[in-house]
Amino acid sequence: MAFKVAQVFDIPSAPDYEKMMREEGLDVKVVKKLCLSEEEVIDSAHDADAIIGVATFQPFSRKVIEALTRCRFIQSMGIGYDRLDVAAATEHGILAANMPDYCLEEVSDHAMALILACTRRIIALNETVKKGGWKSEPDPDIQKKIWPKMSRLRGQTLGLVGFGRIPRTLVPKAKGFGMRVVAYDPYIPEETFIELGVERVDLDRLLRESDVVSVHSALTTETDHLLGLEELKKMKTNAHLVNTARGGIIDGQALYIALKEGIIMGAAVDVTEPEPIKIDDPLLTLDNFIVTAHSGHFSIPAFTELTHRPAREVVRVFKGEWPVGLLNPEVKEKFRQKWGGY
Repeated sequence: MAFKVAQVFDIPSAPDYEKMMREEGLDVKVVKKLCLSEEEVIDSAHDADAIIGVATFQPFSRKVIEALTRCRFIQSMGIGYDRLDVAAATEHGILAANMPDYCLEEVSDHAMALILACTRRIIALNETVKKGGWKSEPDPDIQKKIWPKMSRLRGQTLGLVGFGRIPRTLVPKAKGFGMRVVAYDPYIPEETFIELGVERVDLDRLLRESDVVSVHSALTTETDHLLGLEELKKMKTNAHLVNTARGGIIDGQALYIALKEGIIMGAAVDVTEPEPIKIDDPLLTLDNFIVTAHSGHFSIPAFTELTHRPAREVVRVFKGEWPVGLLNPEVKEKFRQKWGGY
């Protein structure tokens, strides 16, 4: 009898997973159906041996997991797994995995690009010229309105909120521009900071000392609206805020106030709360706010990896190996008892 794999997402140009897995010698039947609610996931995947989904959008809650009768493995595409109850998966002997090394270069590149866009006023200069605002050389309006807000990066302090894989990939890029880098993350061991030459600081000190604050935390109950108005008031008035992590880490209303009232100089975000950002969101009326439509993860090589790896991970598990991005290594003994092998 063939293994059943439930593919509960629909991404254009995704490969034929059934064909890929059969070419690797796995007897498998892939059932593909876009599922957005708990009921839809349960209906499609309750009797599946493995599930491939996107756990930032689709619910893999305790209710869903408790309804899975045969599932050994849930593979979430991408880094985020906000809606995957890892504890429930562990209790039921189910392997849960993400793709922790996906798009590290892309998102760190994007964060660096947003830092440069803010400090070098790239968007403002481009829009001014396209609107006919470059009337002479030199142009007095550009000199008076834009140039005073431009700065050099060398010698500035970059504060990283979160010190996982993406911000650690950003460190050498920022240091290449001559930036001092500090970071806040209570869950990363001290030796990681030392190894990368990054000073460990608490959040208050990071906010007070940084010329650019770049957000890289996961969105949890602990980090939900971590940066509100009181936190933004601790930043320098000429500082910039960058967010390539999750929109909910920053209080959007507080950010609008901070930008509108000059509490901070500018912000550039790839993520918002909600997504897409509403067309009437007041942030979109501000010249010192940049938003890039949750695109930081994308490149052709990254997209290929994103869409091809899930099939390889299912094959890996059903051939007796642990998945690369295993989120719950503590499940291994229960998994062995339930399914044997390994």
